[in-house]
Amino acid sequence: MKIELLLNREAREVESDPWRRLLDVVREDLHLTGTKEGCGEGECGACTVLIDGAPVNSCLVAVGQAHGHAVTTIEGLAPSPELLHDVQRALIEHGGTQCGICTPGIALCAAAAVEREPAASRERYRELLAGNLCRCTGYQLIVDAVADAAARRRPGAGA
Repeated sequence: MKIELLLNREAREVESDPWRRLLDVVREDLHLTGTKEGCGEGECGACTVLIDGAPVNSCLVAVGQAHGHAVTTIEGLAPSPELLHDVQRALIEHGGTQCGICTPGIALCAAAAVEREPAASRERYRELLAGNLCRCTGYQLIVDAVADAAARRRPGAGA
């Protein structure tokens, strides 16, 4: 079946069995390897992508379900190749990454959280990131980064 989607702001088509996991199509057919497979069971969040701006575990989504939708992977999160997304920049600045396996999923989930709830509390950001497991950082630096990225996006915060 021909699957049509808006992948990282670019119209794309891929021929695939509609029941294949979106994760596999993104990594194997579309060669976007930033999306990681952790558990393969929807428990860790490493494979998170955005579908129409909402975070989903791509290991649990059939590619046919993405047909006609906008899919954003970590490769498409930044507004341009020259600029990082506020969340990506904050994760770097706050040391919110270590081994990198969870980082793409956390960055996408955090970007969605900041977009939906830019004035949320730190506790709320912890709740919104709860589906993303990190074995390295202890989460504090991740939450610091998300709160900082959200503050940057508030009106009057500057660039």
